[in-house]
Amino acid sequence: AREIIVTTGTADAGCVLVAVLDSGPGFAADSAEHVFAPFYTTKSAGLGMGLSICRSIIEAHGGRLWASANVPRGAIFQFTVPVYPELLS
Repeated sequence: AREIIVTTGTADAGCVLVAVLDSGPGFAADSAEHVFAPFYTTKSAGLGMGLSICRSIIEAHGGRLWASANVPRGAIFQFTVPVYPELLS
């Protein structure tokens, strides 16, 4: 069975942390940074632009996006973005 788990929390220095874990095929631990390269894909019909675009958007908002293997299978994608206090009130 395939599963996706989404969690949220707080991170250092006034940032929000979002984590997305899945139970799919995942990727090798040494290729975690490659998944963000433009046109890199593991899918036969993939364009390889999605994660590259996501990282650009998150970084443009002062955040960070990274990936790691979800042992024993799957992937974990996490990102942080700054908290904007005016949006909380």
